[in-house]
Amino acid sequence: MARSAAPDSPPRRVAVVGAGMIGLSTAWFLQEFGVEVTVYERGQVAAGASWGNAGWLTPGLATPLPEPAVLKYGLRAVFSPSSPVYVPPSADPRLLRFLAGFVRHSTAGRWQRAMDALVPINRRALAGFDALAAGGVEARTVETGAFLAAYRGVGERRVLIEEIEHIHGAGQKLEYDLLSGDEARALAPALSGEVGAAVRLRGQRFLDPGRFVFALADSVRGRGGDIRTGTAVTDVRDRGVDVLAAGSAPEPYDAVVLAGGAWLGDLGRSFGVRAVVQAGRGYSFSVPVEHLPADPLYFPAQRVACTPLGERLRVAGTMEFRKPGAPLDRRRIRAIVEAARPMLRGADLEARQDEWVGSRPCTPDGLPLIGATRSPRVFAAGGHGMWGMTLGPATGQLLAEAIVTGRRPAELGPFDPLR
Repeated sequence: MARSAAPDSPPRRVAVVGAGMIGLSTAWFLQEFGVEVTVYERGQVAAGASWGNAGWLTPGLATPLPEPAVLKYGLRAVFSPSSPVYVPPSADPRLLRFLAGFVRHSTAGRWQRAMDALVPINRRALAGFDALAAGGVEARTVETGAFLAAYRGVGERRVLIEEIEHIHGAGQKLEYDLLSGDEARALAPALSGEVGAAVRLRGQRFLDPGRFVFALADSVRGRGGDIRTGTAVTDVRDRGVDVLAAGSAPEPYDAVVLAGGAWLGDLGRSFGVRAVVQAGRGYSFSVPVEHLPADPLYFPAQRVACTPLGERLRVAGTMEFRKPGAPLDRRRIRAIVEAARPMLRGADLEARQDEWVGSRPCTPDGLPLIGATRSPRVFAAGGHGMWGMTLGPATGQLLAEAIVTGRRPAELGPFDPLR
């Protein structure tokens, strides 16, 4: 689809729609160029997918969501509320179109091409967090000493080892060690006797996602940015540019960034963004555990992620393709509980707090939408699936450069919103 000519001068005032990790990172890096930013958020800061996720910063594992393993579930599995990947029976045309594209991209060849596209931005992921820290964002990331992927036996473990080899084949670095169950329990006593094999991943990090995003918002405000919560943007018109926010008169900006997560497609469609942005909802809760691990635990066969946050263990999982505003489905919480129960020791899974559901924005090909739309004044930033937290700062850094200079960084080439 053809694009309009780029503006002659860099933007001075930019509106960002969405106050999650992606939107706030973009706003922060725009400020590095001296741009005045206003952030609009329909709810509260970190209200979408940012608050309750697992908080992993794992560029080594940031791979395309459509993968050959998805096809092995079969229709009966994905329509079961206890399945790690759940599709509620629906006649929603948009969901059906998304699922058709998702299945079409769940082949080995397309996975490899998408992985090749992710490697350059994955390499920049952790440096983006370092740039935020150096710029005064008062929240820390934690480098893991023993990020463990745990399995019942070595047979299950082969799937991850094969995936790591494919990741290496795409040119992405990921160091790992193979451990026995006893070796894994020596590092993380919270693992049960059911664990018979593990993979220790090196060079990854984690954070408290809510705390980090709130600190990022504070930094944006402290540098003169305006964050307007409880303000849903209902329309964007390219008249130089006007943003029409609910309950207020249109306000003119030089550029607009659409970073509204699972709602990105609603505003992007009139600017040529044709890819379906589907809510892939994830669930989490926190529990007390007798031996709180120092680092994250991952149960790949069960699709359950565990992260030590404060004095409790956050337990997260599932991928549920449903409308972003749908209520929390307690069956999905129970599915995570029953999947995690055999793998953990000393965790009181009945003493749950902070039960949460958030909508991760997913695309059919597993690649984000980052860059200019049909209008050179309207930009998209979203569709990262499970990797919005990991890739948020790198996305904001690269997109801010593109907006201000008018030149698209090479890393953003595969993520054209008009593809």
